Amino acid sequence: MKTLIKDASIVNEGKIFSGSILIENGLISEIFTGSTDDFKDDNTEVISAKGKYIIPGLIDDQVHFREPGLTHKGDIYTESRAAVAGGITSFMEMPNTNPQTTTIELLEEKFNIAAKNSIANYSFFIGATNDNITQLLAADSSITAGIKIFMGSSTGNMLVDNHGVLNEIFSKAKLLIATHCEDEQTIKDNLALYKAKYGDDIPFEVHHLIRSEEACYKSSSFAVGLAKKHNTRLHILHISSASEVALFENNVPLSQKRITAEACTHHLWFTNEDYKEKGRWIKWNPAVKTAKDRDAVWKGILENNIDIIATDHAPHTIEEKEGSYLKAPSGGPLVQHALPAMLQMVKQGRITLERAIEKMCHAPAVCFSMEKRGFIRKGYHADLVMVDLNDPWTVEKSNILYKCGWSPFEGTTFDAKVNATWVNGTLVYKNGSVIENRAAQQIIFSR
Repeated sequence: MKTLIKDASIVNEGKIFSGSILIENGLISEIFTGSTDDFKDDNTEVISAKGKYIIPGLIDDQVHFREPGLTHKGDIYTESRAAVAGGITSFMEMPNTNPQTTTIELLEEKFNIAAKNSIANYSFFIGATNDNITQLLAADSSITAGIKIFMGSSTGNMLVDNHGVLNEIFSKAKLLIATHCEDEQTIKDNLALYKAKYGDDIPFEVHHLIRSEEACYKSSSFAVGLAKKHNTRLHILHISSASEVALFENNVPLSQKRITAEACTHHLWFTNEDYKEKGRWIKWNPAVKTAKDRDAVWKGILENNIDIIATDHAPHTIEEKEGSYLKAPSGGPLVQHALPAMLQMVKQGRITLERAIEKMCHAPAVCFSMEKRGFIRKGYHADLVMVDLNDPWTVEKSNILYKCGWSPFEGTTFDAKVNATWVNGTLVYKNGSVIENRAAQQIIFSR
């Protein structure tokens, strides 16, 4: 059975046009412009998208789905369900699970879990430590998203703070290196100051002063310096401060960049003023910072210093997040609400719809050299999303799909809604319900 998505406003490669999309064998087989009223085929299911927009499926290059070992917070099945409800059809998942994904054997175990349980297309990062370079160099570049380096505090032994090891990884790695950049010593010094002032009762409002702009810039600039020294393919995750934006070029086509950067939904939406109301629920690392920082990150996106918009989806249970500042973990769930939030920013005039799709769909595919995803093109995988830009709804516990059961956007009304999501041509989400079809595939990279 073929599928014709008919009479849509199609958003793709900087243009919006009226047309229809024919899906066959999981691929886009034809893209029609104008009317398809004369199209006749008894073996084709016709779906009307009149008044709706069709966009490529979003590609999220940074999620933490918590499996294995931390599945009380989330797992590949539950969080991929939430992802497709939010229009995300492909994800790249991070290695700070339990056990940490720092060997080829553990990486293969994650692929096996996803092959059985994921609703969205998948790949995984292998994590760097101070002593696993042999494993990093053995990872298959055609299926592994990249090497993740925590150049700032992390769990277990995943903080890579040995400069000799960093030089070796940056000089020898064949894979893209993705870094979390916050300077550990700067954070420790800042934390000591606020512990001396407040004791154990540190207010959440100072989180951005502890995990400061200085800590981010010091680490990011160091990573950029290493990458330039060794001509490393570097991708710096979740840029959150004004000073970091200037580290990245904006006059080179993305396909030619050796150093790229990502911004995340929460750093584009919230500021430090929101700690007064939301406190622990918007505690992330790197921290949500000032309006000046938020505006600078937005400017970096619009001027192409920053290439990708992603989520850093990182769920924790309500009970965990309700702890004091020193106990409440950083991170929060975002995959279900990132696209509606971005479409709200489109309505507010922050970004055009075409540029939003570029940053959330096209750019991740180009940045990671993904095969046949991220665009609406003939012969590409039919990862597609139907959205209604004028169907207001409010985020509340009853419509949250995250296993952790909460969202930093609770109480927020979005004007745009995801109506349907297709993964490899198979309908996996429709009008509020996930359809338990297993059409997900392992992502392949052309490197």
